[in-house]
Amino acid sequence: MSEFIPPARPIIGDEEREAVDRVLRSGMVAQGPEVAAFEEEFSAHFVPGRASVAVNSGTAGLHLGLLAAGVGAGDEVIVPSFTFAATGNSVALTGGTPVFVDIEPETFTLDPEAVAAAITPKTKGILPVHLYGHPARMRELEKLAADRGVALYEDAAQAHGASLDGRPVGSFGEFAMFSLYPTKNMTSGEGGMVTTATEDIARRVKLLRNQGMERQYENEVVGFNARMTDIHAAIGRVQLTKVDGWTKTRQQNAAFLDQNLQGVVVPPVAEGAVHVYHQYTIRVVDDRNGFVKALKEEHNVGSGVYYPIPNHRLPSLAPYAPGLDLPETERAAREVVSLPVHPSLTQADLDRIVTAVNAVAKAGA
Repeated sequence: MSEFIPPARPIIGDEEREAVDRVLRSGMVAQGPEVAAFEEEFSAHFVPGRASVAVNSGTAGLHLGLLAAGVGAGDEVIVPSFTFAATGNSVALTGGTPVFVDIEPETFTLDPEAVAAAITPKTKGILPVHLYGHPARMRELEKLAADRGVALYEDAAQAHGASLDGRPVGSFGEFAMFSLYPTKNMTSGEGGMVTTATEDIARRVKLLRNQGMERQYENEVVGFNARMTDIHAAIGRVQLTKVDGWTKTRQQNAAFLDQNLQGVVVPPVAEGAVHVYHQYTIRVVDDRNGFVKALKEEHNVGSGVYYPIPNHRLPSLAPYAPGLDLPETERAAREVVSLPVHPSLTQADLDRIVTAVNAVAKAGA
């Protein structure tokens, strides 16, 4: 059988290794000049005019961003249930309450009508996720937040370089979080970046990531140790020079799959949206799990199911959502499959993926 095609593959090259060696030789390995340079370069690349603050994970970025934006006990933040648990976890970790609402079926992102219905006097903010690399419905959510007097935040963990109507994700909310985990569209090995237009939020995130202090031993607030190391920042700086090329390749791979797949629902792209295809997520209406198994066992093609258990049904988060019914979320959790779309794929790999998906879809028809 042909070699296994993995659903994701981090790309770490010689330049990244050389950057790490440079930092190790410098002796400055904790949060230092590489982190400061990475923050400036990240802002210039993805969200010009906004400050970026580096932290040690995407989850830490969400948690500290919410705290810096004033979310705490008694506050509600509206989030999708169809996403990684870190989104809801981050709200819960502030002492606030994650309020789960349904998604709209095309982009798998928050349904603005469901959000509007969930706003209460306790609602502090709305936290959409730009899932799989497609921007959420920010036109409607931005207007809704303004009309109802609540804040707008962004979980852009999977959406480096995505945009809507020419505006980059990360430039809509009071703050946004980008993940730099190894499987994301770019990585720093591990880490996250908080972007914000508000000097106050940027300063508070910097305090919170560093034990509550800007100057050593002058602790202003109770904080965390969520610093990024210079080693990780050095990797991220190199990846910044490559990510646009990788994104273009992802988009070309996705276009090939769009044109050639049969018997499955390929991912639509909303008008005015730029999709960066962190994942290429199709829907398999009948027997998704059998479809995934056949791809692997019969064709040696990997795939991923993100996310089979909605957040509102996880033992950890279900107490926040007793008796909640989210039909589109449940349908997506039953039907989605993410196919390989990463930039390491060859044309032969893409041909094999198409052949495999079409054969399995036809067999299941």
